[in-house]
Amino acid sequence: MANLSTENLAEIETMLAGPEADPSVLQDFRQRFPGVSLTRCDPSDVDGEKPYKEFPRFTLYLVSAANHCVTITRDPEIATGIIVVQNRKKS
Repeated sequence: MANLSTENLAEIETMLAGPEADPSVLQDFRQRFPGVSLTRCDPSDVDGEKPYKEFPRFTLYLVSAANHCVTITRDPEIATGIIVVQNRKKS
């Protein structure tokens, strides 16, 4: 699995950063970023983990598959994929 390029990460951040961003921004993810792993999950699935970046509608975590073990990382240099969490609406 290839590392996540700086350019791809910047483009992904732009996709997720807008206050109007919704889950549809991820529909063509695999075509736009071939080879980059994408996992979508509930906030409770990553409870206790430190995100890479937080946006109004989404939280972004980076994943590393170094040494054949998948872990969450905050280091974009070793990231091979991402986890995207849609933030719950505040009431």
